[in-house]
This record gives sequence, C-alpha cells and structure tokens, in this order.
Amino acid sequence: MIEISNLVKKYGDHMAVDHLSLTVEPGKIYGLLGPNGAGKSTTMNIVTGYIGADGGTVKINGYDIFAQPEEAKKCIGYLPEIPPLYVDMTVYEYLKFVAELKKLDRKKKKEMIADAMDMTGITEVKNRLIKNLSKGYRQRVGFAQALLGYPEIIILDEPTVGLDPKQIIEIRELIKKLGENHTVILSSHILSEISAVCDHVFIISKGKLVASDATENLINLMSKNQEINLVLKSDEIGARGMLEKIVNVDKVTFEKSEEENTVKAMVIAKANCDIREEIFELASAMHMPILEMHTVVKSLEDVFLELTGEGDEK
Repeated sequence: MIEISNLVKKYGDHMAVDHLSLTVEPGKIYGLLGPNGAGKSTTMNIVTGYIGADGGTVKINGYDIFAQPEEAKKCIGYLPEIPPLYVDMTVYEYLKFVAELKKLDRKKKKEMIADAMDMTGITEVKNRLIKNLSKGYRQRVGFAQALLGYPEIIILDEPTVGLDPKQIIEIRELIKKLGENHTVILSSHILSEISAVCDHVFIISKGKLVASDATENLINLMSKNQEINLVLKSDEIGARGMLEKIVNVDKVTFEKSEEENTVKAMVIAKANCDIREEIFELASAMHMPILEMHTVVKSLEDVFLELTGEGDEK
C-alpha cells in the first residue's frame, strides 16, 4: 500500500532521512520507532504530503505523492501529534468542515460523519464545543477526522501523548479496532504501546532503516544468545573456573554481591545454546550451591536500545 524508495530529506547540512526504503503491506498495524531526531516525523510528513523531499519516491496505492498528491492523499487519514482542531466549533460542525475540505460525496457525507463518530465513540458529545472536551475526547475527535472518507491507511503520530492511563488504554483499544479494517502506521516513543498493538515494527536511526520485522520475530532475533543471571555460593575465582569449563559459554562478567560468600555472574551462551542444565550439573558436582538462576528475557526496549545504540550514550 505504501512504497518508499531511497527517500532523502536534508535540512541544511543535516540529513534527516538518509536513502530510506520500506514497504507497508495491507491489513497490519505497523509501529514506527526511533530516538528523537531519527527522522520519524519527517518521514510521516513526507508520506502524508505535508512537506517535500530532496530525493526518492513515495507511492500510496500506486499514486506518487509528489506527482499525484490529490489521488494519493485520498488514501490516507492522518492524525498529527497535535490534532488539527478548531476548538470554537462543535464536534459535528468540525467534522462537517473536514468532510467539505476532503470533498466527500455530499449524498454520503452525513453517513460518513455518523460512522466516524460511532467508530470513535464521540456521538454523545457531537453538539458540544471542542474546547469544553477532555484531552481524551479531543484525541478521539482527531481520530474521527482521520477516518472521514474511509481511507485505507491511517497514520498516527504519538496518539497517546499527554493522556492519562485510562485514556491511553481506551485509545489503544481504538487503534486495535481500526486495524480490523484499515492499515495503520503508528509512531510512538512508548515501546510498551508498540508491543501491545503493532504486528510489525520499523526501527529508524539517523534517518536509516535499521530493522523491519514482526514484533515477536524482532525480539527473538535479538535473543539468540541466551543470557543468564547467576548468584553462586562461591568466590569469583571458583565461579569463573567452573563456568569456563562449559564449552558453550561465550562470555562471563561478575559483579560484587551484597551477601557474604556469594558472587553474582552474568553468563552469555554461544548462539542458540541452552547451558542451564550444564551449569546446574557442574555447580552441583563442584559443591557450589546455586542460590539464583534466571534467564534474561529481552523486551522491545532492549532491542530498540541495541539497534539504535541509545544505550551507549551517557
């Protein structure tokens, strides 16, 4: 549905988007991740036709966003980080205004507005001024304007910023609901949000695509080397000697333990090896009690930090 090829955008000497290429297939919820300044918002603004590019192509359902902007934009519903609301209008007046801007069929306009309000749960407040609505309801009005015209693609930029926990849960459920009938692209700094609602993740760093995969596959890919935290009743010399006897141990690091006569170790196994049983048997044979042993399960946050190098910055 979206094909981005060798996209380039510069601001002076700064390369905001650096020959970025990616493809969005229909019927999925995509997460767009990246640290501040990675080029996420710039990419979204180019895809939605808000700004131009210095090179490359963007096609929406086969339409070139630069050469055929009107046809391409009809395929997209966009909710920026700050919803484009006119707060002195009622909800219905605003959606009617947006419908006119989008040049929707006059005969179907009322039906489309009613459907958008029903989908986003704002029918009950349709006659209230937007300025008198809570932030959560204002966000829902923003979703409704993006849905007008039944676009195949919905693009959401930080849709839960500034919302309280209850509102965040409601918006996440709404995004999942939208994913049943639309292709959704969601940009967010909240990694738990991406994990909770997205089927596929794009990670961008310094304007380049550094990862593209199903959320679960991405985590599994970065977890090939088993990591184990150990607390042993031993000193460091004895523990190191025991662990070095295990062939499939790749790396061992130690840290000071607060408990007397114990040592903490982080053990990394070679790729695709499970060394827990060997550790147990060898420690038992050497009369070295294991007080704790658990594997480290990587999260999307761990993957993000590793791929973008953010964890190395102090």
